[in-house]
Amino acid sequence: MKKGFIFFVLLVACGFLLSFINTNSGAELGLNSPLPMADEKMKDVSGKEVSLNTSKTAKGLLVIFSCNTCPYVKLSESRIKELSDNCLKQGIGCIIVNSNEAQRAEEDSFDEMVKYASSQKFTCSYVVDANSKLADAFGATRTPQCFLFNNKGLVYKGAIDDNVKDPSLVKVHYLQDAIDALAKNETPKLQETKSIGCTIKRVE
Repeated sequence: MKKGFIFFVLLVACGFLLSFINTNSGAELGLNSPLPMADEKMKDVSGKEVSLNTSKTAKGLLVIFSCNTCPYVKLSESRIKELSDNCLKQGIGCIIVNSNEAQRAEEDSFDEMVKYASSQKFTCSYVVDANSKLADAFGATRTPQCFLFNNKGLVYKGAIDDNVKDPSLVKVHYLQDAIDALAKNETPKLQETKSIGCTIKRVE
């Protein structure tokens, strides 16, 4: 009986560990970290190859991990569009990244990304993160999940605001406040929040 119980505990522990390995991308990028994989080329919906370095400006870069169909992304569509446009207006680069490698033959195929970007009228790049390599480098796990960099390193990471379900009930605009601070060459007062959204669909 005792041996059977020990075996059961070990089996559960192994299952948990495997689940952790398959779903967790590793440690999330720390504040002040420089852009990882900055020269990695990714296919944009325009058909061109772009990188984080070609997307950033002297002021910095906003990286948004997103996709085509996540319900939380759908609820945030107008905010993602507004924030990405606002970054560009304030001289800050912006790139939207689709890391759902497990759905490349489905809703998150390149062709579907092209259609989605057109429907959203994106003015920034929307790119394929092949094999979720960039998401792994960032430790990104959710969509939407945001990382804002100045010209030295990461100054904000996390959610767009404090109410992903209803923009009319938002009280604190986390990301917009961080963008406004960055545009003034200031450090955001709030630099880290918890992202709420769908898991990034990695290939196991």
